[in-house]
Amino acid sequence: MNLAALAELAARQLPRPEDRASQYVRPLKNIGILRHHQPTSFEAAVYEPVMGLVLQGRKETVLGADSFPMGVGECLLISHDLPVIARVTKAPYLVLLFDVELDTLRDLYEAMADSLPSAAPPRSLAVHTCDARLVDALHRYLALAGSRTDAAVLGPLVSREIHYRLATAPFGGMLRDLIRHDSHASAIARAIAQLRRDFRSPVEIPKLARSVGMSPSSFHKHFKAITASSPLQYRKGLQLLEARRLLRAGTISVSAAAFDVGYESAAQFSRDYTRKFGASPKHDIPAG
Repeated sequence: MNLAALAELAARQLPRPEDRASQYVRPLKNIGILRHHQPTSFEAAVYEPVMGLVLQGRKETVLGADSFPMGVGECLLISHDLPVIARVTKAPYLVLLFDVELDTLRDLYEAMADSLPSAAPPRSLAVHTCDARLVDALHRYLALAGSRTDAAVLGPLVSREIHYRLATAPFGGMLRDLIRHDSHASAIARAIAQLRRDFRSPVEIPKLARSVGMSPSSFHKHFKAITASSPLQYRKGLQLLEARRLLRAGTISVSAAAFDVGYESAAQFSRDYTRKFGASPKHDIPAG
């Protein structure tokens, strides 16, 4: 199945275009379809493990100092919860998103044991041209949205195939590392889960490192290699993103948001917030 057919099928899942700048639907488990009608400015977010296949338009994702532009037919694969900034650079933009499930990958571990390693060091964020077999599997999976029975019976089988295609793809090396419990990739994923769960509380890096079986120096090294940030920078990013969500909801003051996410100083919070988002916290409080 070719890319044009998949793009047509994905577009049919969305409601008719409206005045809204973006549209998003989840027609099946693990599958999301996002459409932007206009280019966007950079927006900070934490991306969870996901594959994104661009079907129309262009996008740029930035992790640390590295930029990853992508266009039609290219896949973005993310193996860990990563702090990124991203923008749509060409619209209309249409992307098919597929959530990566670690448990499904682990079920496939034995079958993938003999898979060849990547020629280059594995990366937690990678962009690659989407293989025709992966496009075909994604099309077959999305086509199941038309039948609840087919989705229930065949969906798990095709979803498993998609996970396999991703993990054995040239850019899937980090996924293969991730499912080995004794790997650095797996240890950092466990540490990230702790940080995301407890980001409001102070963090002791040596204790966190020991909890995932690593020395503090090795932990810092591999955490930075995978996330492009230090553990403390990562935690601060989580705090600021949650604070922005609270402020945009319009139900909390700047100082209350600062203390809610674990800051001890509202002034320091405002400085960090402005540095990260380019505007003061008050700018994100809805008018009225």
